Amino acid sequence: MIFLMEYDRPKGKIINITSFNDNDRTKAENKRLLIELELHKLHIGREVVLLEATNEDALRRTHRRYFENASQIGQSVSES
Repeated sequence: MIFLMEYDRPKGKIINITSFNDNDRTKAENKRLLIELELHKLHIGREVVLLEATNEDALRRTHRRYFENASQIGQSVSES
């Protein structure tokens, strides 16, 4: 799956996450570009990324910084 994510880094908050099937890559890329252009026009500095993972659970494991704050990540590392 492909995940399109808009992330507000200063707030540490996901604004929007949308999933696409693997065969909809062009659709996902076009949507990402439209969001980036709109944010640029509005002078809003957010990350807009396309990420690939088997499912959202896998995405949450491989890209934890989008889903957990630094203390949560640090705590889970110290528990390992």
